[in-house]
Amino acid sequence: MTFPFVRMRRMRKDDFSRRLMREHRLSADDLIYPMFVIEGQNTREAVPSMPGVERVTIDVLLKEAEELVALGIPMVALFPVVGEGKKSLQAEEAYNPDGLAQRAIRALRQHFPELGVMTDVALDPFTTHGQDGIIDDDGYVLNDITTEVLVKQALSHAAAGAQVVAPSDMMDGRIGAIREALELEGFINTRIMAYSAKYASAYYGPFRDAVGSSGNLGKGNKFTYQMDPANTDEAIREVLLDIEEGADMVMVKPGMPYLDVVRRVKSELGVPTYAYQVSGEYAMQMAAFENGWLDKDQVMMESLLAFKRAGADGILTYFAKDAALLLQNTSRSV
Repeated sequence: MTFPFVRMRRMRKDDFSRRLMREHRLSADDLIYPMFVIEGQNTREAVPSMPGVERVTIDVLLKEAEELVALGIPMVALFPVVGEGKKSLQAEEAYNPDGLAQRAIRALRQHFPELGVMTDVALDPFTTHGQDGIIDDDGYVLNDITTEVLVKQALSHAAAGAQVVAPSDMMDGRIGAIREALELEGFINTRIMAYSAKYASAYYGPFRDAVGSSGNLGKGNKFTYQMDPANTDEAIREVLLDIEEGADMVMVKPGMPYLDVVRRVKSELGVPTYAYQVSGEYAMQMAAFENGWLDKDQVMMESLLAFKRAGADGILTYFAKDAALLLQNTSRSV
């Protein structure tokens, strides 16, 4: 049949029929909230390039966690910010059992056992050069030596109580090495969210400011280990390898500029697929919101729903708290 017997606008006329035919929904269950942790007490530090985002001390982190639980957000992602005195060429602080990340994990697990804790397994916050691994004399990141340190870091996070470790470094073979070590040490239920398709993107600038690695990295880049933005077949191969090596979930990063990759991963492989709405995406939207160019609530929710439509099972986003609050104040999902 054709028009006028088929009128596509009929189902769009009223709210009830629009709701009945809605294909994708966003709820607080889909959100992961990234947080930056610093040393000290009762302190919040604004991140200038990310309006509304703060670095917080562990006691403040616990107050934030209480709010996240009340909002129904299932998991927080921790990113430690350490001083220059804790950084080194070998990134030893990354696996210090009494390090900032490890203490933050223990505090969260003690006070909020129902809240999932995901940790970043990467060395850039702990290296003097800002790269995600151990480098040689020419500045090239050495894969296998780096993996050895990443394994130590992941084990220290699991021992502290992290339920999810998230290697974001893009070293070859690190998922298999971490999975084997977790099994051998008895952490059989520690989940791995692999940053399997992490691109060498220009959207990470504000994040590097937030964790204090931008100054160390300087004019350097991560082209030799993060993916070329031109490639998608390579992403599928990376995801397959990580799943075969023992990853439970996979991440595509950045998010909105790479929704085609999210769609391919979910459609072709059918694995638990997540996306990171990264700092640059957040900063651009916040600039538009603060200038009155875009409506914050509507654009925020539309951007998050786009991830669900593309096939993401969940979204790591700095908007998580705002979005969950909006959902709570309206309906439980949009």
